[in-house]
Formats: sequence, C-alpha cells, structure tokens
Amino acid sequence: MSEQTERRTLVLTGASRGIGHATVKRFSSAGWRVITCSRQPFPEDCPWLHGEEDHIQVDLAEEESIEKAIGEIRERLKADGGKLHALVNNAAISPKLPGGARMNSIDTSIADWKTVFQVNFFAPIMLARGLIEELKAAKGAVVNVTSIAGQRVHPFAGSAYATSKAALAALTREMAHDFGPYGIRVNAISPGEIETSILSPGTEKLVEQIPLRRLGQPEEVAKAIYFLCTDTSSYVTGAELHINGGQHV
Repeated sequence: MSEQTERRTLVLTGASRGIGHATVKRFSSAGWRVITCSRQPFPEDCPWLHGEEDHIQVDLAEEESIEKAIGEIRERLKADGGKLHALVNNAAISPKLPGGARMNSIDTSIADWKTVFQVNFFAPIMLARGLIEELKAAKGAVVNVTSIAGQRVHPFAGSAYATSKAALAALTREMAHDFGPYGIRVNAISPGEIETSILSPGTEKLVEQIPLRRLGQPEEVAKAIYFLCTDTSSYVTGAELHINGGQHV
C-alpha cells in the first residue's frame, strides 16, 4: 500500500463524550481507523463504523490495566503494519465535592491526588512509551489534552486536576525533546470553556470574560487535534495550542 493510500490509525482515550466523541467523528470522516480506549464498554448506539471491534476497555487509574491495554493495542496494530499515526491522550478525571464544589489543595485527600495524577498525567506517558515502536514506524504524532485550568486558578476545576494538567503541559515539552529524534511529534491542546454535557453550574457566567462571548464547541477542539496529527503541522512539536476564545488575554 502506498504512502498516499495508507490507512492511518488513531488511538484515543476518553472517546465516549464531548471532545473525545467529536474527535472520533472528525478522524473517522477523514478515513482514519480509530481505536478508542475507555473505562466503559462500547455503547451500542455509537455512530461510527467498526467502532465495537476497535474499542478497548481499560481503567487508566490502574497500571496493570494500562499495560494490558498496550499489549492489546499493539496486537491490533499488526493489521496496519505495526504503525500508529497518532495517539491522543484525552481522558481525564476532575473529582468534585458534593454539589459540584471545587476540591482545593487543603482538603483534597492524598488518595484523590494520586488517582487524578495516575489518570491525567501518568497514563499518557505510559501509553506513549508503551506504543513508541508503533509511533516510530509511522513517524506519528502525540497530542496531550491539557486545560486552561493548568495555567491559573479556575473557579470550578480542583487543585489536583489543575496541577495534573500543568504537569502534562510540562511533560509535553519533555516528550517533544525525547521523542523528536525518532520522528515523533508531541504537542498539547489546552481547551477553555467547551460546551459539553459535563459543564459545571455557573459556567455561563464565564462567557462574559471571554472575548468571543461564547463557549467553544467540541468540534472546534477536534479540528485542532486533527491539525496537530496531520502533515499540515509537520514542523510543529513541543507546542501547547490554547483553544479558549481569548479567555486569558
């Protein structure tokens, strides 16, 4: 199969809703094979072709589950010549207090800190390292999904979530340095207030602080992810792209 007609493959975590769901649709519409990774089994009502056979159930909070998933992904990639063209680390958790209140740095339990960092920070580097040979073979791209909360204190996002995303942004730079010699580009996108089903109460008030005066759409974030995974961004690595409507200007 020629390079022009080679089927490209994406591995995506956190595909079941919001940004992840929009990302699956964006890449699928461009002819990519999408291997989705989620804690939940594949839902019967999902719209994309071959979704069920390209879904892997994995608990990113458990190292053993991640290692098992890496082995399964590598096995499935053999059908595509052992190549992985893109890895998007989108899955994340942001625990809240009862009523959706923010978990601050004083009251958050150490157990919660550890779980948040395992899912939001350690899982992305475990997956990238575990799939490095397949990424090398395709000269692929990694995109880490960080957050506007990683740059300054956020009214809703908790301390563990925010610091895990700040750490992921720093990790992106380190990975770009270390993976670059193998032809693998590593970038991050940092979404702001995106209109999804899990918005915190009060988010609509933040719109007044956003120059574009609206929430972002999941599809707008998915387009940026696609850009960073394709040849259009072939000389972009180590960058963090802010998708927030100008919220921090």
